[in-house]
Amino acid sequence: MRLGLFDMIGLAGSLVFALPLANFAVDRLLAGKTGLGGGLLVVAVAMVVLPQYFLDPGRVLRGLARGLLPRQLRGSDDPGTEPDPADE
Repeated sequence: MRLGLFDMIGLAGSLVFALPLANFAVDRLLAGKTGLGGGLLVVAVAMVVLPQYFLDPGRVLRGLARGLLPRQLRGSDDPGTEPDPADE
């Protein structure tokens, strides 16, 4: 995955909050509190991973444009589809 300038700034912002949380989670794991430590570690990883893979702004904009454009302007995603006889 190639990151642009704004993506790198967003990743740095996520890491600013996720790294101290991960540090505390590892400390709790080493102290024997596995439930709390494991849960916080999952949250810290999710803070970095979710915005990068699931909240991609390009994917969100493409989905929004695909939903707003009429069917004739979208382009054919599935070339095997037949036109609806009611439209003719």
